[in-house]
Amino acid sequence: MTPKKPPLDWLTAAQGRGIQPGLERMRRLLTGLGNPEKSLRCLHVAGTNGKGSVCAFAESILRVTGLHTGLYTSPHLVSFSERIRIDGLPVEEDKLDEGIRRLQRSTEGWGESEMPTFFELATALAFDLFARAGCEVVVLETGLGGRLDATNTAPKIACAITPIALDHTEWLGETLSAIAGEKAGILRPGVPVVIAPQGGEASEALAAAARKIEAPHAVIANTLPGDFQLGLRGSHQRDNAALALALIRAGGFDPSEEHIREGLKTVCWPGRFQSLRGGSLILDGAHNLHAARQLVETWREEFGSQRCLLLFGSLKDKRPGEILRVLESIASEVFLVPISSPRSFDPMELVGATALPCRTFKTLKTALRVAFSSDSEALLDSSLKETPSPQPPVLLAGSLFLVGEALALQSGEEMLPRTQ
Repeated sequence: MTPKKPPLDWLTAAQGRGIQPGLERMRRLLTGLGNPEKSLRCLHVAGTNGKGSVCAFAESILRVTGLHTGLYTSPHLVSFSERIRIDGLPVEEDKLDEGIRRLQRSTEGWGESEMPTFFELATALAFDLFARAGCEVVVLETGLGGRLDATNTAPKIACAITPIALDHTEWLGETLSAIAGEKAGILRPGVPVVIAPQGGEASEALAAAARKIEAPHAVIANTLPGDFQLGLRGSHQRDNAALALALIRAGGFDPSEEHIREGLKTVCWPGRFQSLRGGSLILDGAHNLHAARQLVETWREEFGSQRCLLLFGSLKDKRPGEILRVLESIASEVFLVPISSPRSFDPMELVGATALPCRTFKTLKTALRVAFSSDSEALLDSSLKETPSPQPPVLLAGSLFLVGEALALQSGEEMLPRTQ
């Protein structure tokens, strides 16, 4: 008899099913679980960039007020449990295994062509775990789009739309208006929505969608007092924090100024201009053009005219050549690396995309060792000490998957190839 796969292995094997837009499988899956989503009160966040940061800010403030919170985000950087957080902590391993076994039982008898995708299974798992934990409020980040995203099966008390840019055009459409229409699919009649400032095309599409279903809506500019300290770096994070605060209030919560300050200051969201090795290594996903431009702005805010050694890797569908050309404006040299994913762009194909001195590497570990050749083994030490910054600093960017690989190397964990 062939032994059964461990629960998490069974779940991650579903990545091979890829992306299959639609909500029918998700609704059937939730019915099999007893519709755990019906007991949840959700704040739902869609958009192209900043979704995760807005979710992290919102959950942090709500948790500081004493509420029992759930937070669902994607992708994870190192461990799957990062996606499902209860009271700020990744879900416990035993609870995760129990939840996956319930998924296995609920899909018994499904034909192979009917089986849910990885993201659908992960989302249903999160709803189930949040409901069983008795979370008083759940903050949800959409995965892809909004209208047909698995998270859109959840009831919601307020929504937020972050800045919209061209991304996932093969699924969401070729124009900002079309993409905005997909993101607006999370809106519900009478449910308030707060919207980040948008380009004209996206702005009108979102406003029209809200008016059509009579959803109260407001565009939120940065209204945070200048002395509010944030746990995330970059001026754009003030906009994300302001949107998160507006989302909380739209959902009927009224945190005190003390709780707001503490929640914003203590928020933790890895992989977003994250500093390691005493500031000599910066990690930032910057996986599309909009995010790359924000990264350039943040780099100049933090480092002025100092240039970096850019360690870059990207997925095929993210316009890597264009992203690289944006980031080269703050770099003096480029190291190109593959990502541990079947969707990785071949570094050799990017060599001609930049006029800067350029080297290719077969692995991220090798590239990092060369970048920090004076003390190469230090990267693999999880208790990194404050070390002098090399000249120039190293910036690792181009994909959150690549950031996850770097963090896994730091912690000594192994990572499996991922597709989603």
